[in-house]
Amino acid sequence: MIGDAGRPGGEDAERRRLRDADAGAVAWRAWGPYLSERAWATVREDYSEYGTVWDYFPHDHARSRAYRWNEDGMAGVCDERQVFCFGLALWNGVDPIIKERMFGLDGDGGNHGEDAKEYWWYLDSTPTHSWMTWRYHYPQDAFPYADLVHTNAKRGRHDPEYELADTGVFDDDRYWAVTVDYAKAGPTDLCMTVTVENRGDARATLHLLPQLWFRNTWAWGLPGRDYVPRIRSGSGALVGEHKDLGRLVLAGDGAPGQLFCDNETNTGRLWGQAGRSAHPKDGFNDFLVHGADSVNPDGVGTKAALHYVLDVEARGTARVRLRLTLAPDGPPDLGSPDLGSPDLGDAFAGVMAARRREADDFYRTLTPAGASTDEALVLRQAVAGLMWGKQFFHFDVARWLAGDPASDPPPASRRYGRNSHWWHMTSHEVISMPDPWEYPWYAAWDLAFHCVSIARVDPGFAKSQLLLLLRDWYMHPNGQIPAYEWAFGDVNPPVHAWAALRVFELDGGRDHAFLARTLHKLLLNFTWWVNRKDTSGNNVFEGGFLGLDNVGPFDRSAALPVAGVLEQSDGTAWMAMYALNMLEIALILADRDPVYEDLATKFFEHFAYIAEAASTSGLWDDDDAFFYDVLRTSDGHRVPLRVRSVVGLLPLAAAAIIPVRMLRKLPDLTDRLRWFLTNRPAYTDIVGARSSHGGRQLRLLSMVGTGQLVRVLTRMLSPDEFLSDFGLRTLSRHHLGEPFTVHLAGSDFTVGYEPGESTSGLFGGNSNWRGPIWLPVNYILIDALRRYADFFGDTLRVEYPVGSGERVPLALVADDLSRRLISLFTIAADGRRPSSPFVDPRWRDQVLFYEYFHGDTGAGLGASHQTGWTALVLDLILELHR
Repeated sequence: MIGDAGRPGGEDAERRRLRDADAGAVAWRAWGPYLSERAWATVREDYSEYGTVWDYFPHDHARSRAYRWNEDGMAGVCDERQVFCFGLALWNGVDPIIKERMFGLDGDGGNHGEDAKEYWWYLDSTPTHSWMTWRYHYPQDAFPYADLVHTNAKRGRHDPEYELADTGVFDDDRYWAVTVDYAKAGPTDLCMTVTVENRGDARATLHLLPQLWFRNTWAWGLPGRDYVPRIRSGSGALVGEHKDLGRLVLAGDGAPGQLFCDNETNTGRLWGQAGRSAHPKDGFNDFLVHGADSVNPDGVGTKAALHYVLDVEARGTARVRLRLTLAPDGPPDLGSPDLGSPDLGDAFAGVMAARRREADDFYRTLTPAGASTDEALVLRQAVAGLMWGKQFFHFDVARWLAGDPASDPPPASRRYGRNSHWWHMTSHEVISMPDPWEYPWYAAWDLAFHCVSIARVDPGFAKSQLLLLLRDWYMHPNGQIPAYEWAFGDVNPPVHAWAALRVFELDGGRDHAFLARTLHKLLLNFTWWVNRKDTSGNNVFEGGFLGLDNVGPFDRSAALPVAGVLEQSDGTAWMAMYALNMLEIALILADRDPVYEDLATKFFEHFAYIAEAASTSGLWDDDDAFFYDVLRTSDGHRVPLRVRSVVGLLPLAAAAIIPVRMLRKLPDLTDRLRWFLTNRPAYTDIVGARSSHGGRQLRLLSMVGTGQLVRVLTRMLSPDEFLSDFGLRTLSRHHLGEPFTVHLAGSDFTVGYEPGESTSGLFGGNSNWRGPIWLPVNYILIDALRRYADFFGDTLRVEYPVGSGERVPLALVADDLSRRLISLFTIAADGRRPSSPFVDPRWRDQVLFYEYFHGDTGAGLGASHQTGWTALVLDLILELHR
């Protein structure tokens, strides 16, 4: 609904930093946790003939092979252009390789798709990264790489995933808990404390290697880009020198060893060829593990580490203080070897204490008074995951397609293959990622949801992210928004306008310039949808899989089993919602500038035609009281795909409330609405509903009439169908006993209720929309319920849950659905968080934000660090206790 939204309370130290950063006065966001958890096996690094990403650059190559486009590491930070990188390496003395990055399986190796096989958590972060906390659990016994690979390979899709904890490597608490706390003394002055806990019952030794290196930008043969920076020893610290960045100093406690090598590929190990460096990037690994002469004895390189050997008693703790600082006096004096070590004493301790206290103040004012202590913990860790999910993303598609001068030419198939039509794209920004390991690349509709949550703590960054994908070097010249690097041309749901409205409201409803910039670019995207995804021109839309992967009986993004067109309820609903969102944006702007009234009228008509078509073209099944996809074959037959899924619930989301006072100020729009009601009586349910309460006169624009709304809710709110203890399932449980099957072109295509991981190979099996609970669509539907509640008040009551005999207003339904979703993350009566496999508080209270959740048990599934759209739980907590 259009209206005002308040900002968080008083301005504390962190909010002052945000204000200064937004004003360009102090670059508090210049350094952050922008280093990816995984750069290997990404599309950017793939130069294979057939796009075999995971095979071309596997984990086994990552320690030895220089990355072309970005870097990865553990507990990593870098600058916003990723000139330098910092991350931890660990070695327990028995592993076959040192631990520099997270391990996991590819889509074929994991029985339910790619899967990280490590345990790490993002426990804290402020929006400017002035305070951050990261934790990792590292086994003291040899890491079971082979066991994870071989056992998972034996398991089928009906078997559970074989996880690291299942190997027994954590039995008897034989592991290291490694925690890193970060505090900024200034925008480019980072204090760090690494705390190493020996959780086992025997003394043990851990090698700790804080690493500093420069991203390799010099080895690709590009004209004018052959400058090689260096790192050397200076005053007991590591000193990095770069002609553009300046001088970096990494200092640490005591007198650690210093190791140097180069961020260059070990071509000898990988391909049996001579390389650019005698001490390539895996030098530390070979030196520690094999005792090789693989580090540079001259003490210089482009990658360096401080080497600590920590001998820790049983259940004991060791701490190491580190400080990474950029010299403030401009370009470095390359002839001077001495800078002096940064302070690691009282001033260091003061910074750590102050930033922790300021972070507590920030979250104290953010957390609503009604939230429980456990909800406050979930909220804070949800924000932390969002902040740690910001990563430097670099991808020049034209350069990638053509190849680099110093490399072999890419295969000819590249000219016609993946992303070949997106040659205009050039990315070189920090972007919010869906998951730092499984999805270390942005996804357009994920990002829209991220921004809604990010706006709660950093609206300036949220707005910049929404605008980014609309810029000329992202959006296609034809108006399409890029989906993700696997296929920029795939189609994601058009939720950008919805997100822009939410962010505008959460930011206080004052930044009309942001809203106008968004509207102007989304006009191009809306036109792309109308021209490309309504092939019949009948206002019923297609779109393909639309992010819902295997929700239908066949792959909606592939060629249909028979000749024809798939008219989609979700595609049509998204477009009706898009038209309403654009209408609302135009109305807000028209309130200040009447020029926008024409656009408001345009989008009102778009919406009216789409909503009417959805009810008359066969998408709405009046007997079943549900919306379905319809396969319209080339010979004129219409085949309803009677799958009761979230596809048929999404039309509820296409609803907006317009204050009558606003219509009075816009006579052209009012006249058009009146014309529709007079001359098109079929549109009465869509644009005719009016209400008056709280002194306000309101008009409801909705894709579903009141009668349809109540009937669809009867299915949505039934425990036998969509309603679970933990939110709304994406497929009705009705299909457990009655799977839907359609016979096409001599084959049967079936959809059955699968509350957990997918048992089919559709979309690789690493994602399932046939029963699990997904936060984004739950959030969209709860948001819609709150809009209906604002309009109807207590005058519309529905049975909830269906079968209970109790009738409640829609506001209470939205509240209860929010509680069910929040309960996925909070501690239940049995001492567990339903989404977590852990009971031990040392594991349980470090919250993972999974990609989706089991439709019956709430167990977390899919990617385990999806603190992108799953972080919407923080918004649910704030709304519930507002």
